[in-house]
Amino acid sequence: MRDFQQPGRSAVFATNGMCATSHPLAAKVAIQMLEAGGNAVDAAIAGAVLLGICEPQMTGIGGDCFVLLKPAGEDRIVALNGSGRAPAGLSAATLRDRGLSAMPTDTADAVTVPGAIDAFCRLSKDWGRAGLKASLAPAIHYAEAGVPVAPRTAFDWARATDHLQGAARSFYLLDGQAPRPGQVFRAPQQAEVLRRVAMDGPAGFYEGEVAEDMVASLRALGGTHTLEDFAATACDYTDPVSGPYKHVELFEHPPNGQGATAILMANILSHFDLPSMDPLGADRAHIEAEATKLAYDARNRFIADADHTTRLAHMLAPETAANLAALIDPNRAMDNPAALSEAVHRETIYITVVDRDRMAVSLIYSIFHSFGSGLASEKFGINFQNRGAGFSLQEGHANEAGGGKRPMHTIIPAMLKREGRVIMPFGVMGGPYQPNGHARVLTNLVDYGMHPQAALDAPRSFADAAGLLVERGYTDAVRAALADKGHKVLEPDSAIGGAQAILIDEETGVLQGASDPRKDGCALGY
Repeated sequence: MRDFQQPGRSAVFATNGMCATSHPLAAKVAIQMLEAGGNAVDAAIAGAVLLGICEPQMTGIGGDCFVLLKPAGEDRIVALNGSGRAPAGLSAATLRDRGLSAMPTDTADAVTVPGAIDAFCRLSKDWGRAGLKASLAPAIHYAEAGVPVAPRTAFDWARATDHLQGAARSFYLLDGQAPRPGQVFRAPQQAEVLRRVAMDGPAGFYEGEVAEDMVASLRALGGTHTLEDFAATACDYTDPVSGPYKHVELFEHPPNGQGATAILMANILSHFDLPSMDPLGADRAHIEAEATKLAYDARNRFIADADHTTRLAHMLAPETAANLAALIDPNRAMDNPAALSEAVHRETIYITVVDRDRMAVSLIYSIFHSFGSGLASEKFGINFQNRGAGFSLQEGHANEAGGGKRPMHTIIPAMLKREGRVIMPFGVMGGPYQPNGHARVLTNLVDYGMHPQAALDAPRSFADAAGLLVERGYTDAVRAALADKGHKVLEPDSAIGGAQAILIDEETGVLQGASDPRKDGCALGY
């Protein structure tokens, strides 16, 4: 239990249904959907699509999604890959001939076909109860009526203003500026797109006037996209990947998602006595940072389109984690993890909903960087994701950019099982931080006995290319100790990630919702 004399938030307890997500309006409409007789799928779609209006810098209908679903009355987990593919005309060789050594982030070359709308339609048809029209109605209403911009959203929006180009500036700025907290953002053109999807399903988006707007806009920006690329969009059901961590099992999305990275990282951490370390101390942060470096190096080597990922079993193998763990010096930061591990290997929203029948949805939906590519379609203002930036331009790499391929994706929903039963859908936003975030939440729960809300509240650190990012929640003594171990300690420009979780307490029948204070949102139940 938290110290009620200290700042913080309590978990939310309810019995009939729960939603945890990053904006209160999205949580509210999800609960309203449940109260009206819809199920967790109906509610998750309603909340997720609305988040594209509440947090357009994070997500939108021009993006992708991944879903993990536990059906009512079962404990199997279904995975749905709602990520789009590169246009057929994308060529790594052509980009290399232009002098590029890495994928751009802010041109039409980085824009992959949006996959989320197709996935939402499929999810609603296969698993929903209320129907697609009901699920899209809240987003249609708020796109027209407007949403007051929340504080964290305004902060992120202002940081991304210079990234917006052309038509996107007219659709996503107010008088040329990012909106201030409390100013109302409207997107009536997106309401019209959603009406067409509600009436015609995927065809309302991937065919006809909406698709023509997207293709014409992208081609005018130098893209190779065609109407055929959009019409060919199709989500896929897949089998989740999983790995044990002590008494629980972590379930993740398979490639092209990076979920295997979180499992590998947890497997590496299992070789260290984390419970003996201070959860907010330097030793734990150091071991986690070193495990991150090694797990992410493996990700960069192996994760790609599912049809091109050939070493997934190697990433998940216990001996791989053991060999990588042996490379970690508990007293010194490694300078070049890629060289050390050679011998061993030769922006986003998240929503989770659990309903009264204990159907559980773990859904993550994103346009990648803040406002994606910074580009939008001319007529309907659909903000294009830049997921193509996840491709490699290295010739022969499994993740080499190519027509019809899915890039390596950073967004990963998760679920935990204990003794074969799903106990917690959860997710961590924050681009590349996500596998590290999953491992941090997992070890906070298992090794330190934290309640999910405390696990999300706790300060975070993250080893990225710039150095070891350490949130202000750590003490100066911990920062100094990390520097002594050889880390370049930096204070991040903004909070690291954001997370949501719902703990299913089978003994009491109570749902316990946890929501990250780093975001504007909350958990709500009824």
